[in-house]
Amino acid sequence: MLDDQLKTEIQDGYRQFLNSKELKPRYGQRLMIAHIARCLSNVKTDIEGKRDRDSTEPHICVVEAGTGTGKTLAYALAAIPVARAMGKSLVISTATVALQEQIVQRDLPDIRMHSGLRFNFRLAKGRGRYLCLSKLDGHLGGGIQAAMYPDEIALAPPADSISLFQSMADALMEGSWDGDKDNWKGALPDDTWQQVTTDHVQCSGRRCAHIKNCSFFKAREDLASAEVIVANHDLVLADLALGGGAILPDPEDSIYVFDEAHHLPDKVINHFSFQVRVGATIRWLEQAEKGLNNILAEGGLSDDFRGGLEAAVVGMLNCRDMLGVCKPLLEHLLESSEAEPSRNPRLRFEHGIAPEELKSQAHQLKEAFVSVVGDVSLSLDQLEVAMDKRQLSHPQDVQEQWLALFSNIKSRGEANIGLWRSFAADSQNEDPPIARWLQWQENMGGGLDIDICSSPVLAANTLTGQLWNRCFSAVLTSATLTALGSFERFNMRTGVDNIAQFEVVPSPFNHAEAGEIFVPKLAAEPNDSDGHTDAVIDTLENIVDIKVGTLVLFSSRWQMERVFEGLSADLAAVVLVQDSCSKQELLRKHRERIDANQGSVIFGLASFAEGVDLPGDQCCHVIIAKIPFAVPDDPVEQTLSEWVEKQGRNAFMEISVPDAALRLVQASGRLLRRESDRGRITILDRRLVTKFYGKRMLKSLPPYRQVIE
Repeated sequence: MLDDQLKTEIQDGYRQFLNSKELKPRYGQRLMIAHIARCLSNVKTDIEGKRDRDSTEPHICVVEAGTGTGKTLAYALAAIPVARAMGKSLVISTATVALQEQIVQRDLPDIRMHSGLRFNFRLAKGRGRYLCLSKLDGHLGGGIQAAMYPDEIALAPPADSISLFQSMADALMEGSWDGDKDNWKGALPDDTWQQVTTDHVQCSGRRCAHIKNCSFFKAREDLASAEVIVANHDLVLADLALGGGAILPDPEDSIYVFDEAHHLPDKVINHFSFQVRVGATIRWLEQAEKGLNNILAEGGLSDDFRGGLEAAVVGMLNCRDMLGVCKPLLEHLLESSEAEPSRNPRLRFEHGIAPEELKSQAHQLKEAFVSVVGDVSLSLDQLEVAMDKRQLSHPQDVQEQWLALFSNIKSRGEANIGLWRSFAADSQNEDPPIARWLQWQENMGGGLDIDICSSPVLAANTLTGQLWNRCFSAVLTSATLTALGSFERFNMRTGVDNIAQFEVVPSPFNHAEAGEIFVPKLAAEPNDSDGHTDAVIDTLENIVDIKVGTLVLFSSRWQMERVFEGLSADLAAVVLVQDSCSKQELLRKHRERIDANQGSVIFGLASFAEGVDLPGDQCCHVIIAKIPFAVPDDPVEQTLSEWVEKQGRNAFMEISVPDAALRLVQASGRLLRRESDRGRITILDRRLVTKFYGKRMLKSLPPYRQVIE
């Protein structure tokens, strides 16, 4: 229960923040603070301070809060005092780097300065954001790192990279850099950075000779004392996949806040999917065998250690042979399905049910990889013990390379086990099913390879088992959690319906005064692709004011490019098209034009319909070419739709329409970013007024004035 002392602390913090900043309270923000504080403080605990699993009190708080509510302030003011009172860590997780940086660099320092709350916070990042001193030392010492992945070739880096790496070493020695990629002052191309960073597979951890100076482990030590940790959804899921508590605090001792929570289900699906590229895996196994044989050629190895490595080599040879047998079957399945590499490269198995012959081979491959992983895991354990006891005469860097090789084989082997186990499973009884498919893939040499893929279609079961059942409590918030005025879609994808309290808090914007939604007459419907595209061109010529900031959003690249090609010279001259340069550069050019009173129009796809902040004159007009229905060839969504239809339900109304309605709300959210903003949203799709589902979508949009021609 929210006791008086805690309530007073939260209220005083809010009051002091507003007074210090000379701000007025926002009704929606106050509702959000109260809802979160009440829900989190009502979580029942046992004698050890853990969440009481027998309690029926909801421990998940779901809040949809419109743009301008001030979500970060609301959940921070409510959750920080509650987390401290409960003795828990607060983990704030975002979907995007932009919001993560905003919270760390602006929001939390501002709250700490003006609210009177005293707390410390740290930013949590994965190993891939930090320099690996072992790799840096290897390059500067003239050594060449072993190739760790299938088509990777071990080559010495070019001279300009070596010069950059020396600058990194000098900066570390001088103390002017901490090894964090984001704090390096110059440009760091991804391909160059990958040569001097690592991941949990390759990292040798406390057995590394550089452990005392390791940037990642220094940052990780700081997390132990942090009351508030800012992470991202991918890092939270990676921590859970490692068992929880490997990078972040234990879930049982954590209160999570998932900002941009509408991304969480898709993140889970991506994280717990499997994909194996058959030809590349065969080549990787061959490379790994050579690596183990090179170790076996060394002297000073115990008989047990040697025996385990020899068994692993035999096992990998067996896996390679079995994949060689399986590949023609996969090719036959793709070719007989008329899947073409250039036009239709994919074969999806209906209801996720793979052919029996493939299931049989998958079972054998699963068992073969289980054997390899078992042998390598034993060798890895033996190597770690030998390194700890200093029983090996080989140089430290050589031992660390062995450790990285064993870890890589184990990790890649486990991924293969997951994939082949999925294809060997009794898919007839899955509820919901697993999506399974094959697809042609062009490799770096120009030839064709085959990806075999498996993915859950809903995140609910995974989230329930991995997170909701384990965490102390959690807050999920976003401006777009409901679809068509209901949390039903969100509940289906996250599984929180019976364990959560729900709230929709109003936006502070006066939509009716700030703008309008305009649906003009058009000469063609979207199902007439060419006719609709011509109609969009004609309409844009008439409604776009080239003197102001405009954002035009398309559902397909084909239509975006066709429309741009059909524009008049005057209009085309002020249009910036997505992928003509980087997203950041395109937005910079757009803002620069607006600041110079030149006018600018952005043509963008889905990535510009969310997370793009163009306040004031930067965006006075949002034009949406058509209702953003998903592309109908996604194998995960297709399998989900089949499952819904199999139950006698309407997949179009339950999945396609709510998903499109949500995207439409997100796109319309680009117009008002500040309370002073004004403008218009134009939607070039008459289905909003001619179809029953379209009228429901139109009704679910923010309450702007509506003008229908």
